[in-house]
Amino acid sequence: MSPSRDSKRPVRVAGASGGFTDRARAIASLAQDPDVDAIVGDWLSENVMTGYGVGKVKALKAGADKNQPLEERMKTAQYASTFLQCFKPAIPHLAKTGAKLAVNAGASDTELLAEVCKKLVKDAGFDLKVAWVEGDDVTEAFRSLAAKGEKFPSLIDGKSIKDWGFEPISAQCYLGSLGIAEALRQGADIVICGRVSDAAPTIGISAWWHGWGPENFDELAGALIAGHLIECSAFITGGYYSGFKELRKQGKHLNLGFPIAEVDSKGEVTIVKEKNTGGLVSVDTVVSQLVYEISGPLYYNSDVVAHLTDVEITQVGDDQVHVSGIKGSAPPPTTRVGITAHGGYQAEFHFYLAGLDIEEKCAWMEEQARHSIGNEIIKKFSLLEFQLHGTSIVNAPSLEIATVDFRIIAQTPDPELLNPNIPDGFSRCIMETVLQSCPGVSRSNDLRQTSPKPYFEYFVTLIPQNVCNHRVHCLFDTNQIIDMGSPKITKAYPSQQLSHDCQNPIPLSSFGETVLAPLGYIVLGRSGDKAANCNIGFFVRRDDEYDWLRSFLTISKMKELLGPIDYTGNAIDRFEIPKIRVVHFLLHNHLDRGYNACSKLDTLGKNDCEYIRAKLVEIPKKFLDRGRV
Repeated sequence: MSPSRDSKRPVRVAGASGGFTDRARAIASLAQDPDVDAIVGDWLSENVMTGYGVGKVKALKAGADKNQPLEERMKTAQYASTFLQCFKPAIPHLAKTGAKLAVNAGASDTELLAEVCKKLVKDAGFDLKVAWVEGDDVTEAFRSLAAKGEKFPSLIDGKSIKDWGFEPISAQCYLGSLGIAEALRQGADIVICGRVSDAAPTIGISAWWHGWGPENFDELAGALIAGHLIECSAFITGGYYSGFKELRKQGKHLNLGFPIAEVDSKGEVTIVKEKNTGGLVSVDTVVSQLVYEISGPLYYNSDVVAHLTDVEITQVGDDQVHVSGIKGSAPPPTTRVGITAHGGYQAEFHFYLAGLDIEEKCAWMEEQARHSIGNEIIKKFSLLEFQLHGTSIVNAPSLEIATVDFRIIAQTPDPELLNPNIPDGFSRCIMETVLQSCPGVSRSNDLRQTSPKPYFEYFVTLIPQNVCNHRVHCLFDTNQIIDMGSPKITKAYPSQQLSHDCQNPIPLSSFGETVLAPLGYIVLGRSGDKAANCNIGFFVRRDDEYDWLRSFLTISKMKELLGPIDYTGNAIDRFEIPKIRVVHFLLHNHLDRGYNACSKLDTLGKNDCEYIRAKLVEIPKKFLDRGRV
């Protein structure tokens, strides 16, 4: 498809993947819809980029050679292999309808994946043009700047890279979208990227379609939010939706449709979904995704900064929601970069307990384990935690419901301390306490986690955009290589975003009689991770409920609801989006170093919102009388 046929109408961009485990049918299904102009997909996240980056470095050290046959290079490939499971069956449909495809599945082997895609297209008997985008690997530029004294303060806690305590292995930055737009202008049908921003494919396609330049900030910002909304596929059509019972009640809870963003020439977007599928597109599902994994009122990107405070979201039809009010400003001169290092080794045990006196049983097990391991070995651990998960209720209807998980997790730089075959190591010391331990203790039958596994540390900071070798490689015609450079107009932004409690609170007593009930009876929301930070966005459906929510849910109230165990003592930011009735929080450094090294069970912060929604609070009775979520 070409924008030249009708550049005034919106471009219809379908979101086919929110991660490497998404449904394999997606690209083929969406490519069969003649009304879909382009398809995008996200196969990467910070939790998998570390593995790809380290794998690439290992492959290079082992002598990986670009001159080897393609099949040989594929054996050590560091791209998202599950993308090919989605791509191969879609080739004939992409060729028939002309839908463009732009994805970030290249990871640390973007060029190789582009070559593989080109071969698959040729072998299938088609002539689709493939391009790839270079520049996200900034390992050498990072090392050079660090050697010259660049401090690289952490976006999580402000500490310098020198104070991190780990040896960097690789550095991968977030590229913008204009390389994708340029590839499409040159005639590419398929654009393979590495670590571009999650929304970059949607922005790039929209910029190409509508002819936007790098200074169309309002339009680019609107496309940025469109890309943000569809980047996690079914998250916006009912996945992770705290009002999920509505889906089940309507029989729409299976085969949730993939989303489609209709981006117009002003950057406004209407969200719809794949035809003849489950799920729904409503104001609530769109707001749920808007507040997911944001950090504040400004949404930073390499091409533009989107201002969220005045966003409006309106239902305009069945499974049709319009998003407007987004304003844009110049991008920062820097972009987000993730530094990967080898953190050490980890092992863990899981024991199952039930019945009375659970806390005392776990305390006894911890004391026995510490005594068995001994202080000399414990000093060599960088982390040793004893965690009780679950509650054993009295008079439970079944043993399974009454069973809790007692988890013992250790991390250390020395894998030998975790070797299960040595008599004085962590594993043997834990195991030898079992027969002298509390009544009913039962260990997991699967002991694979008790052996040492490597884990990675991830350091998030900023790097100048002008050191990113942002180039487009066209694997067709004359094999042109186009240097994209960096943004010519930029703006510096403060490191701390605007944060405040309610500025004109309404006395809670004015809402009348209250009833003690779970917050989630009237409040919806969603939470997620940004490295070690956790964000939680809460929203309600009515104006009077919002007046109560914004007055009630202060920073101090959030600390209270988290409780003494889950509140880390770190900073909490808060801001409001009034027109969509949102109160949003950013919990700094809440996730113990982030996914790769995190000692929590929920390493991605997905459950934090649901945990808070289940807290008992005094809710105005008149709200509850309307019915619960």
